[in-house]
Amino acid sequence: MTSAANQHVLIAEDDRAVREALVRALELEGYRVTATTNGAECLDAVRSGEPDILLLDVSMPLVDGLTVCRVLRSEENRLPILMLTARTETSDRVVGLDVGADDYLPKPYDLDELLARLRALVRRADYSTAETAAPLTLGDLRLDPSARRVFRGERELVMSKTEFDLLELLVQNQGIVLDHTTIYERIWHYDFGPDSKNLAVYIGYLRRKTEENGEQRLVHTVRGVGYTARSSGAA
Repeated sequence: MTSAANQHVLIAEDDRAVREALVRALELEGYRVTATTNGAECLDAVRSGEPDILLLDVSMPLVDGLTVCRVLRSEENRLPILMLTARTETSDRVVGLDVGADDYLPKPYDLDELLARLRALVRRADYSTAETAAPLTLGDLRLDPSARRVFRGERELVMSKTEFDLLELLVQNQGIVLDHTTIYERIWHYDFGPDSKNLAVYIGYLRRKTEENGEQRLVHTVRGVGYTARSSGAA
């Protein structure tokens, strides 16, 4: 397991007091920290500094946090992103996750919770890059957890970090129906409740990518329960 001392955290936060408090807290925990004040600086820092994780405020000047996240994911950058915002509605969380954030923490937040979320993202990144991770298969679908690559037959599927994590979870548990709460806790470490559409949105993303050439459906809905991965059966 990677220690905090080996982790480089990039902060993008325009509020000086919040930014400086985060820097102090993370440095006390042993992280290496770089701080930026707007989205444009943040993008430059990501491209030049290769951080291990990004704490990203939504409301920033020049380029906002949602745009930063959208740009990074469009570039196939799988940097783990924890989004921080004063917006507290569930719909706001869904927007943040839909553009590719890995986790979402509303302000004001408890510092202990932020550090716990950060450690969880670090653990996920460590696990996903473990050299001992064995390839996974489901029908003609192949996942390579070490390289984080997915193939359907000979066709490679380009996926965001969250899409890959979700597909990996389903294929690891192929034939088992995973309920909504279990998936939310395993992938986002937060249960958005029965009215959230976020999981359904990501299931839609997976289906479009895995069925792009008319291939057989692999990700199935079990109505009223959750989702399962299998190579045959009704949707």
